[in-house]
Amino acid sequence: MQAMVIQQVPPTFVCQVWPRISSMLSRALEHAGGEYSLDQLQFMLVRGEQYLLVVEDGEDIVGAASVAFQNYPSARIAFITAVGGKLISNQEVYGQLVDWCKANGCTKIRGAARESIARLWKQKFGFEQRYIIVEQQL
Repeated sequence: MQAMVIQQVPPTFVCQVWPRISSMLSRALEHAGGEYSLDQLQFMLVRGEQYLLVVEDGEDIVGAASVAFQNYPSARIAFITAVGGKLISNQEVYGQLVDWCKANGCTKIRGAARESIARLWKQKFGFEQRYIIVEQQL
């Protein structure tokens, strides 16, 4: 059995894989508070403002995520802005995500998540709650 593999999609190829992964990321953006649309996310990926990762299982893409880097004086954070399918689904795939983040100079992985996802990531991968993000529309 072939293992699942994480691959970074270069910005020049985002449009070619988009029909295969857009529905996965669309579901994630339903919980993003309207900060940006699926089309706007695609635009940011094509421009290289965020990075697209996919999980391949053989020739099938079974998961996708977008990641933005945040730089601070004492940390470089890989912030997961959207995730869908089986991108963060098991220890092996998560380990590949960690390796990719480290190869890009990151010292931390962070993401905003609903309570149910936060509990799952804590249980499966050891994520800890750092912040509670609240907001008011102006």
